[in-house]
Amino acid sequence: MFKSLMAGIVLGAVAAVTAVYFVPVVDQHRETSIIAVTKNGGNTELFHINVPMDRILIGASGQSNPLPPGLEWPEDLQFANIRAELFKIRNVRDVVVGIASRMAASSDKVGDSIEWVLHLPARGSAFVMMRPEIIGGVHRIGHLRAGTREFDGLRGRVTERWVPDTSGSEDAPEGRFELLTEFVGIAEDIQ
Repeated sequence: MFKSLMAGIVLGAVAAVTAVYFVPVVDQHRETSIIAVTKNGGNTELFHINVPMDRILIGASGQSNPLPPGLEWPEDLQFANIRAELFKIRNVRDVVVGIASRMAASSDKVGDSIEWVLHLPARGSAFVMMRPEIIGGVHRIGHLRAGTREFDGLRGRVTERWVPDTSGSEDAPEGRFELLTEFVGIAEDIQ
């Protein structure tokens, strides 16, 4: 009886290892990146977010229609001037390639701030701090502050632009955020 139990455990372990080898648990799909190379050796990539279709979450003080429905934003005074949003992010082929979060805050002590975190599965994440002022009434510019995986060791900027929809179509979005990334690797001193 004991020998049968031990044989069953060993055969079960071999079967489990074989199954994991031939049937991977995670097969993370990576959409082909659509990157343009710039003269300085860096690269640019354009993403967009259709609003409201790509909005996953919106949290802000005093909102009448929270997303998801029933979301209760803290009514504490320290959260009064903060707006948090989570979006699906799309490439130029209109394929969802990741998620992005946008945090906007306003404070009398430190001023306004806007931060984006772009997360592209199988590629990494990029943390961007935007300048709050709108340049030329059209866009904001921010700088890459930190990155993981593919974005680690890069520097550069991200341009945020709101493009309102003018098609007049009934099922068209209100507009879209366009995010243009311009990143370049940091040259390291060779010793």
